[in-house]
Amino acid sequence: MMSPTKQSTWEKPDELKSPAEQMLSKCPWKEYKSDTGKPYYYNSQTKESRWTKPKVTHIQKSHMRKWFNFFCSFFQTADVVAPGTTPALISQSESSVTVAAVAETEATMATVATEEQPSHVPAPVAEVSSDVTVNSTEEAPSVETQPSNDVSKEERPELVKKVYKWNTKEEAKQAFKELLKEKGVSSNASWEQAMKLIINDPRYSALPKLSEKKQAFNAYKVQTEKEEKEEARIKYKESKETFQRFLENHEKMTSTTRYKKAEQMFGDQEVWSCVPERDRQEIYEDVLFYLAKKEKEQAKQLRKRNWEALKNILDNMANVTYRTTWSEAQQYLLDNPTFAEDEELQNMDKEDALICFEEHIRALEKEEEEEKQKTLLRERRRQRKNRESFQKFLDELHDHGQLHSMSAWMEMYPTVSADIRFNNMLGQPGSTPLDLFKFYVEDLKARYHDEKRIIKDILRDKGLLVEVNTGFEEFGSVISSDKRATTLDAGNIKLAFNSLLEKAEAREREREKEEARKMKRKEAAFKSMLKQATPPLEPEATWEGVRERFLKEPAFEDITLESERKRIFKDFMHVLEHECQHHHSKTKKHSKKSKKHHRKRSRSRSGSESEDDEYHTKKKKLSASKSPSEHSSSGESERKGREKEKDKENDKSRGKSRGESKQKSPKRKSTKEEGGWDTSGSELSEGELEKRRRTLLEQLDAP
Repeated sequence: MMSPTKQSTWEKPDELKSPAEQMLSKCPWKEYKSDTGKPYYYNSQTKESRWTKPKVTHIQKSHMRKWFNFFCSFFQTADVVAPGTTPALISQSESSVTVAAVAETEATMATVATEEQPSHVPAPVAEVSSDVTVNSTEEAPSVETQPSNDVSKEERPELVKKVYKWNTKEEAKQAFKELLKEKGVSSNASWEQAMKLIINDPRYSALPKLSEKKQAFNAYKVQTEKEEKEEARIKYKESKETFQRFLENHEKMTSTTRYKKAEQMFGDQEVWSCVPERDRQEIYEDVLFYLAKKEKEQAKQLRKRNWEALKNILDNMANVTYRTTWSEAQQYLLDNPTFAEDEELQNMDKEDALICFEEHIRALEKEEEEEKQKTLLRERRRQRKNRESFQKFLDELHDHGQLHSMSAWMEMYPTVSADIRFNNMLGQPGSTPLDLFKFYVEDLKARYHDEKRIIKDILRDKGLLVEVNTGFEEFGSVISSDKRATTLDAGNIKLAFNSLLEKAEAREREREKEEARKMKRKEAAFKSMLKQATPPLEPEATWEGVRERFLKEPAFEDITLESERKRIFKDFMHVLEHECQHHHSKTKKHSKKSKKHHRKRSRSRSGSESEDDEYHTKKKKLSASKSPSEHSSSGESERKGREKEKDKENDKSRGKSRGESKQKSPKRKSTKEEGGWDTSGSELSEGELEKRRRTLLEQLDAP
């Protein structure tokens, strides 16, 4: 339908509707049919559906009757006209609109009458419409005469003729279908019933042929049936969902509610009756499962909530410690106002409350243990720092030369005990200050061999050789002049000096021994010269009388001192005189032979035995004059030397005959001397030096 706004619509605007149509459009109730063909009524405003007919209000009824009486009086006035008078000129458009309005009014009244009285059949509209149509086809006079009860077109806009245009046949079919839909033709209505509703509408003539109209009508019925079924299905689905939501949200419904009890409570309500029995039971089972799951989740949430609430209360209670018992905690909770005001918390499961309390106690115990561990770590850290401070204190003493590898605790105690770092060490477990002191001194002693090599390198670079007469001041000044001595320990320097000095003394003793051995060899050669003198010397001979005989002998020249020559000669003459006495003794002939034999052997050995006796006598004197430490180290070497000499003498006495030549005696003598005076024992080993050093330290540490 066109308008000044150039807009078109298939639905009838409210401006063109009659008052009856407007009243009907305002009515919210519409009639529909279910899948079984049973009619039901649906309210578009309240979304309510029912099987019984709703009651139309009194106002709507009075308005419909008023308009119906108006149209009836209007048509009676138009039909009853005097034969001689000029009838009222009614245009074709006005008559068609009037007929349509009357038809709509009658249909509306018929619907109302049907709602109020289902047995009443409305008067057929076809007769009225046919009379009006016949009258409208007749020619009207040119003079317009308006009856007294006529209404002007301006006051009656609904009587204006509606003009429709359709460009295509499809549009015409669609207009016809819209007409059927607008008139509310249901899917089970017959063609005659539809004709009563649509015949007076201009869109009825959209399709010129009756067959086309019926074909469009059947298509409309099929489409409408599908729509009604879909709408019924949607409404049925909505009713099931509404029923399910009703049961799920009702306060009286629980997961243990029986179906019979629910039917007693909700059977009289429409939401219960609008769902079939079979579907209702299925939905009820689903609702019970949903409620059980919901209750379980709610119980879980309540348990979690009570758990958190109890935990917060226990956390905020200062009198609950890791030693609190469950009975004490229960009394504390009863006295707590937060717990007393919470009813859900008071109804909390006792086992859950006990488990929550146990977890809280475990957390407190863990915190207590962690605190103890932290305290222990802090105490250990403090003790470690005290030890490190005391260690630094010892380093300071060492840097200042007060502490060295030869230091004793008793000597250092007055200095060490006066420092606060010593007092901090007292009373704490672990290493004591004495232990740390000993460890420190042992570390310094362990550096002795490395530092001794450094000292030797410095002495070699400086060209200093430690002798017997070298003083420690000279030694220390040479060592301290080198930058490598900055890291050396004073005690180790002293020990190194003592070691080098002992080696120098050992070298000096070895030199003296070597000189003594040379002197003995010279004496032996001199005595041999005297023994081999030709003619032999008499016991009454004097040195001045025989001196001239030996001036050119090498043995005489080897001994440069005249006093030594006289001494040797005197000793030789004493021995010779002793031998002569034994020779002239008659009671000791056998001993004389043995002495002769012994003399011959002693001569073959060049008098080495007597020289050895003298040497051993001097050696004993020298060993007696030595210090206790030197005596202990050299005694073992001397004992070994004597044992070796005895073994060699026994071997020589058993293995050699009397007739050995005198030319081999110097070699035997040198061999004996070499065996009796082992020079390897003169050099002290490192082990002996370490023993001496320890003995010296023990003497220093002794009070």
